[in-house]
Amino acid sequence: MQDLVEQLASAMPSAITGTVVRTVGMTASVAGLSAPVGAMVEIERHSGPAVPAEVVGFRDELSIVYPLGELIGVRRGNRVRLVHTAAWLRVGDDLLGRVVDSHAVPIDGKAQPSLPQRVKLHREPPEAMSRPRISAPLGTGIRAIDALLTCGRGQRMGVFSGSGVGKSVTLGMMARYTSADVIVVGLIGERGREVNDFIQRDLGPAGLARSVVVVATSDQPAVERVRAAFTATAIAEYFRDQGRDVLLLVDSVTRFAQAQREIGLAAGEPPTTRGLPPSVFGLLPKLIERAGRSPRGTITAFYAVLVEADDPNEPISDTVRGLLDGHTWLSRKLASQGHYPAVDVLESISRLMSEVASPEQLEAATTIRELLAAYRDHEDVISIGAYRRGSNALVDLAIEMREPIQQFLRQKVAESVTLEGSRAALLHLARQCAQRRQALAQPPSRGAPATAAVTPASAQGVKP
Repeated sequence: MQDLVEQLASAMPSAITGTVVRTVGMTASVAGLSAPVGAMVEIERHSGPAVPAEVVGFRDELSIVYPLGELIGVRRGNRVRLVHTAAWLRVGDDLLGRVVDSHAVPIDGKAQPSLPQRVKLHREPPEAMSRPRISAPLGTGIRAIDALLTCGRGQRMGVFSGSGVGKSVTLGMMARYTSADVIVVGLIGERGREVNDFIQRDLGPAGLARSVVVVATSDQPAVERVRAAFTATAIAEYFRDQGRDVLLLVDSVTRFAQAQREIGLAAGEPPTTRGLPPSVFGLLPKLIERAGRSPRGTITAFYAVLVEADDPNEPISDTVRGLLDGHTWLSRKLASQGHYPAVDVLESISRLMSEVASPEQLEAATTIRELLAAYRDHEDVISIGAYRRGSNALVDLAIEMREPIQQFLRQKVAESVTLEGSRAALLHLARQCAQRRQALAQPPSRGAPATAAVTPASAQGVKP
């Protein structure tokens, strides 16, 4: 009943029309159209079906509309008709296992699902004082993240990397192995070939069965790409309002920002930092703040960020990192060494790990970080053989534990890991470090070997 009241409150007379005056680039200027920003219209053509479009702004006495299709066949004087002023989506449990477009319409060729509910495409985020504290962890299925960058239910994280370092594979592993009830995936601006690759290879039948995949490929208009990110978020909100734990994966928020840049520049916004109009920086928090924990359920969100030129401080990356509750950095250097997932633990952080992890796990994670940092600081002298054993006890231990730590951080795509298994493996590795620290601190007895072999956690009976 409340949805119907909201729809009626936002309704406008459907007889509102205008006429095309000119086209500039991908936009059309319409005279006499008094529709608000965000309204959906149709541009009629003398041949062929009408072109759907969205009102994105105004200039002088004209409305600027951005088409959702090609403007071929549109000419001066064509009529533009208002369709609706507020965007609503049909949703329901039958969306699970389906692939939909930015309007939540299935595109997988299967039967039309029964979707009895409606939700608004654009909603206000939960009020700050109504958000419960995040207190429980969520397993992602990736050992390096669950053990050293533990994520809470309702936390918002970023996956940052340059192109070709493994963001999509990492997100696919999360979708396949997570402990969340529902997964919503937004593929924004992806190459068309990669959509089926992600669904069939990375997600798999088991992951798809409890997922909703929203797709807007790179060849689709910028309005569709922006809308797809909000559609994925609105669907996730629907399942959260049912009391479920939702994992929202958006790949990528960078292409979402680039699409908004196209729209903003077409609407006449002035370019600012690196050609990005102000609307980009205003729209990012409106998208990201909608995820999180509410009194009913949770949306744990991972936003993939395609870092331009591997520069973590470029404008979009820097802005998104400031909006999130942590970030995971995927290293091109690790990927080139065949280390997958290429999580650079020292460059990553989970700001809520101290809230959802036990003191023992936090202490163990600190130990591993300390050893990784010690090895990285002395890597150059170690690699050329200039480091002398005994010069630094911490570096000695880092060298001894180098291989077990690397084996702990590596994980095959087909390897399923639980949150409890990741914690157990981390604690076992920390105990090994403590044992080796004691052994290195004591002078070896006469006739005894100076060092002892260190057995990886996976060979000690600890199941990852």
